[in-house]
Amino acid sequence: MTSPHHARREPSRWLRIGIPVVLVLVWLTLGSIGGPYFGKVDEVSTNSQSSFLPESADATQVSERLPDFLGDDSIPAVVVITAGTPLTDEQLAEIQTFTDEVAAVPGVVEGVSPPLQSEDGEAVQIFVPIDASGEVRESVEEIRTLVADELPEGLEGWVTGPAGFTADLAKGFLGIDGLLLIVALLAVFVILVIVYRSPLLPVLVLLTSVFALCVALLTVWWLAYFDVFVLNGQVQGILFILVIGAATDYALLYVARFREAIGEGRTKWDATTTAWRGAFEPIIASGGTVIAGLLCLLLSDLATNRALGPIASIGIAFSVLAALTFLPALLGIFGKAAFWPFIPKHGLTDLPDDLTQPVSGIWQRQARFIARHARVVWIASTVLLLAASVGVLQLKADGVPTSEFVLGASEARDGQAVLAEHFPAGSGSPVYVIAPESGLADVVTVLEDSGGIDSVAVASEDSPSGQAGVTVEDGDAVFTAAGPPGTPAPTPTVSEGDVLVIATLTDAADSVAAEETVRDLRGSFADAGSTALVGGVTATDIDSNDTSIRDRTLIIPIVLLVILLILMLLLRAVLAPVLLILSVILSFGAALGISALVFNHVLGFPGGDPSVPLFGFVFLVALGVDYNIFLMSRVREESLIHGTRPGILRGLVATGGVITSAGLVLAATFAALGVIPILFLAQIAFIVAFGVLLDTFIVRSFLVPAATYDIGRAIWWPSKLSRRDGSATEATGVPSNHE
Repeated sequence: MTSPHHARREPSRWLRIGIPVVLVLVWLTLGSIGGPYFGKVDEVSTNSQSSFLPESADATQVSERLPDFLGDDSIPAVVVITAGTPLTDEQLAEIQTFTDEVAAVPGVVEGVSPPLQSEDGEAVQIFVPIDASGEVRESVEEIRTLVADELPEGLEGWVTGPAGFTADLAKGFLGIDGLLLIVALLAVFVILVIVYRSPLLPVLVLLTSVFALCVALLTVWWLAYFDVFVLNGQVQGILFILVIGAATDYALLYVARFREAIGEGRTKWDATTTAWRGAFEPIIASGGTVIAGLLCLLLSDLATNRALGPIASIGIAFSVLAALTFLPALLGIFGKAAFWPFIPKHGLTDLPDDLTQPVSGIWQRQARFIARHARVVWIASTVLLLAASVGVLQLKADGVPTSEFVLGASEARDGQAVLAEHFPAGSGSPVYVIAPESGLADVVTVLEDSGGIDSVAVASEDSPSGQAGVTVEDGDAVFTAAGPPGTPAPTPTVSEGDVLVIATLTDAADSVAAEETVRDLRGSFADAGSTALVGGVTATDIDSNDTSIRDRTLIIPIVLLVILLILMLLLRAVLAPVLLILSVILSFGAALGISALVFNHVLGFPGGDPSVPLFGFVFLVALGVDYNIFLMSRVREESLIHGTRPGILRGLVATGGVITSAGLVLAATFAALGVIPILFLAQIAFIVAFGVLLDTFIVRSFLVPAATYDIGRAIWWPSKLSRRDGSATEATGVPSNHE
């Protein structure tokens, strides 16, 4: 006779219905509020160079003080116009009229230069300052429209310079709100339909992911609005993918537990509570591991890296919350109907006690194979991953030119090439040197002696162009200005006792030669005892790359230590967590090695940003450990009942399907980043997607189960795992040699 609900201490029927309904309504309300913010991200997002600056670097200090000398916070665009033959007076007059039209473009600030003709007479360049705090991309696009529509026949033009590259970068991120999400969600939906063969369950899982993202975006939007941290396209894209992938992974773990409970014939409420208890600890531990790894990015000196840590952590937190509240409520309402037409009819309790004997089912056969050949399997897996890791020696992650940030067509890149044919290649992206007025002559002397500097000037309010030429005569700085005889000599602009020296590079600002010039200048100033600060586009690239290398050297060991401690707390052991960490490091090395070969010899990438290995490491280690947590938490649970080695096999069988599905989903979502034509995101997409597949199909399916099975009960060292049933033998019906 069935006991009444109060006798079984179950909530009343109204509560069993009311709790899921209230949870669903809460999430629907929050999601409906957060959803519209997808179209408002541009209001709080920036792709300006300042969002990538290292906070303590010389280039950052120079950037912050430039408005004191130049009068406004602007970013220069360079319009280069060519005719293929020497320009005629009529063409020059038409170009001047065109320049006046450019000066009237919204966002263009005062100070547009007159057309400056090249020495070969075939080209002109026009420096166009654009308000850095405004819509740089829109201003550049309007100038490009003028170039296409208003230039007279016979003339061809491009918009390049820092503003041109910023516009191309921003344009590359335009597909984040639409294309990226559509591709990611579609990939997840297809995989879930194939795996579960149910039309409803994939929808419920995707709703969990989408609503987690909506609420996370709502939170992040307001934090960015109040300038708590920087939000740019790079961080935004990673947030979207990370939430979709992680929320789906956690949802699938809960679904697996719920499916088992339904297969055992439990009611909707019993299945919900049983699944929740079984999924709670691994989901919390997995989410906590990812959050802890991401928060280590707060140690970075790069603004965009520091922002990614808390932003992505917020996304993971809502992913965990959605998987433990929204999805259980949905499945609690739909019950077994969520799996229609293939309603589960078997649970894990139906497995035979001895999985080392002939069995049926792919994961049962896998378990039997590992039980018979454990040592061979883990050694072979290790050798394979070590061999793949050799490719790391070919990894080029010491920085790439700014002109290579955008994959595919880039007008700024094409314009820079044309500019270099007729003018000093560094035009439009000068070196800025802030130095004491008293030491100006020494600074100018160092710059003039450098073979990488074409010309030197100082910022001057007295000069129509805002700059005055400067030379050194008899140890003193002498200033000159273009104009008719008798034009008064300008004076430099002085701020806090300092002056701004503007030096034009002979090489493209993002070239290796330009970087060598800037490094040499800094060395020369230091040797001379000067306090001069060197900034500009080239200096920013140098400081960003150096900081990224410093970051990955510092943060990677800390991430490993933090995750190791979390695993020790979760598994109540030392040896098992160390083994899991080593397996993930090995997997990361293999993923990075294969990626290096693909980038260099298949995709032909010019190199990689120094932060690519760091981001790849944080995502792969944190997310890779997720799957090991899913596996080993279940192994520990089964080992308490059946013994260690049988528990390992049962844990593998129980989690095999869900982890494989989760791995495919996560790999597909990160691969979706490849639709955004940004080099950094394309490389992260491949590294993480490939690494997740390695974790799923080699590390978690072969290496970890085989190694732990070979070690046996000692895997829980230094603790002694006690079986709940109190039996003295390791597994019922399993020969003693299996312990």
